[in-house]
Amino acid sequence: MSDVDIEDTINRIKNHKSVQGIVIVNSEGAITRTTYLNEKKDEGDTIAKSIPILAQKARSLVRDLDPTNDLAFLRIKSKQNEILIAPDKDLLLIVIQGPKKQGEDDQ
Repeated sequence: MSDVDIEDTINRIKNHKSVQGIVIVNSEGAITRTTYLNEKKDEGDTIAKSIPILAQKARSLVRDLDPTNDLAFLRIKSKQNEILIAPDKDLLLIVIQGPKKQGEDDQ
């Protein structure tokens, strides 16, 4: 993914009403892009440290079940928010969004 593609993707995603933040980490777990700045920086750092470990465990589970398969997307929903994880070859896209109310549109 090029830098332009990454910026376009971030801008498209963050325009959704329910999106609270976006973090992109590289294969070493370092943040390459984030919308968690200033007072939310600690939250972004926590996400960047924790979620890649979870995604790797999920990927391992998928491969244990079927070695020819791979993790394409991971969605975790809690009472307060949803964590959407999209692994790519060299990057991991993590989106945190608030819960949608019934009948609410994505836009």
